[in-house]
Amino acid sequence: MLDSLGHDSPSPVRSGLWWLPISFLIFLLDQWTKNSASEALKIYQAVVVNDYLNWTLMHNEGMAFSFLADQSGWQRWGISLVAIAIVVWLLMWLKNNLISAKSLNLGLVLVIGGAFGNIYDRLTLGYVVDFIEVHYTQYFWPAFNVADMAISTGAFFLIVDLIMNSKQKEVIADENKSS
Repeated sequence: MLDSLGHDSPSPVRSGLWWLPISFLIFLLDQWTKNSASEALKIYQAVVVNDYLNWTLMHNEGMAFSFLADQSGWQRWGISLVAIAIVVWLLMWLKNNLISAKSLNLGLVLVIGGAFGNIYDRLTLGYVVDFIEVHYTQYFWPAFNVADMAISTGAFFLIVDLIMNSKQKEVIADENKSS
């Protein structure tokens, strides 16, 4: 099977799609924690866990850091459509990866699982449920959820993979120059 560049792409059995169940687990964990927070917490009332952490139920109608939250409602569908398009692109990327590309595949499935969690909220509720609030004295980081943590961790693995692969390409290029 050839990919869009004319290279042999891995068979579905040996492709990065093997990692996809992790996305499903992230989605389930995210939805379970959001449902638990929604049942146990009152909106915008902080429950202090310690000096740096609160559980505070919030409804984010925008994107990261509540960007676009003050719009008329178009952002629900606009953000969802863009997020779905990105997830489809990530799934195609994952499908074309070898199963052995660990950091790349892990990064992709974490981002996919987190994105599905937030897309599901946005489409079914009209907002994303956030409930984890980290702070230091009076300085608060915007509230987030398990999906956001998965997306951030996935992005970290993608950056690590990019750095590692660029170093490998440099080594290969240096070896080719010497031969």
